[in-house]
Amino acid sequence: MTRTRVLIAPDKFRGSLTAVEAAEHIGAGLRRGAAGPVSVEALPVADGGEGTVDAAVAAGFQRRTVRVAGPLGTPVTAAYALREGTAVVEMAEASGLRRLPPGVTAPLTAGTQGTGELLRAALDAGARTLVLGVGGSATTDGGAGMLSALGARLLTAGGDPVAPGGGPLRELATADLSGLDPRLAGTRIVLAGDVDNPLTGPQGAAAVYGPQKGATPAEVAALEAALAHYAQVLAQALGRCAAERAQAPGAGAAGGLGYGALAGLGAVFRPGIEVLLEVLGFADALDRADLVITGEGSLDEQTLRGKAPAGVAAAARAHGRRVLAVCGRLAVDRAALTAVGIERAYALLDLEPDPDRCMAQAGPLLERTAHRLALDEGL
Repeated sequence: MTRTRVLIAPDKFRGSLTAVEAAEHIGAGLRRGAAGPVSVEALPVADGGEGTVDAAVAAGFQRRTVRVAGPLGTPVTAAYALREGTAVVEMAEASGLRRLPPGVTAPLTAGTQGTGELLRAALDAGARTLVLGVGGSATTDGGAGMLSALGARLLTAGGDPVAPGGGPLRELATADLSGLDPRLAGTRIVLAGDVDNPLTGPQGAAAVYGPQKGATPAEVAALEAALAHYAQVLAQALGRCAAERAQAPGAGAAGGLGYGALAGLGAVFRPGIEVLLEVLGFADALDRADLVITGEGSLDEQTLRGKAPAGVAAAARAHGRRVLAVCGRLAVDRAALTAVGIERAYALLDLEPDPDRCMAQAGPLLERTAHRLALDEGL
């Protein structure tokens, strides 16, 4: 009997399971439900947001930890992943919402200094390609804290360093990036994210994502004005290209940290899932597979716009591989799934219709769902 080779490549089930845990549960269910010989390879994926470092470590990168500033300046222990001169840095590790104390938001004062410190640690470890994953940020400072941690001087009219956060950027008078870490000039920096918002405007960092970080309407307006002023000052220091990059896709990612990376560090923006699939060696894993199973907590319209399962499906379809999906909630029809290359999707809510119980029991439910999938596919 021919052995079926299955590649399991899920993203996280937010609030329930990491991508690594999801892959483990899917694999367990498949093995229990398979009637014939089946080989299972797990390659958890991410799109640049939370879980990106974990996915890289699961694929063979070495986890490195370092003490850096959290979004409020309090030290935190953050991780990045390193392999053969390539570092995967997840800004949420240092500057994410999960680094704030419970119930605390700081939309005007949360900063990205720790992300810059993570990048510097990766350079110290020998990295010459930096994949900077963005998502889940607590900050709206345009990447000013990151640039300062890497050697930029962002000063007020009185010659003092601008205080951390997006709100104080209104006091920015001069920007001097000549002191940036010289190793950056010889380093390839890839900004990996799943949003293409500009820095400012109705689709910008403050307007779209500020409220998610606790900003009131008045604070959103203050952040919008501060970011626009910040971009003007950087354009004076760096030239017209800095002004143009404020409206470039990805500039508004992670509270405008994307802009700081594009304008200040010369980063190139690419869809996060495309970058991570390359870094994780997805193409080689596809060569070993007959069937691909992907998924995430909610398969919805956002998924179709380029999140991890859609990226997995596109890559698999290009290699002629069938793709099935598992999810907590299915919020798109079969035609929409087919359009992105997913043949069929199985939802945990079909087994447990109560959303709270479904999230609490996601692991066992995922195993039961994978068991059913194995039976349906005749594995």
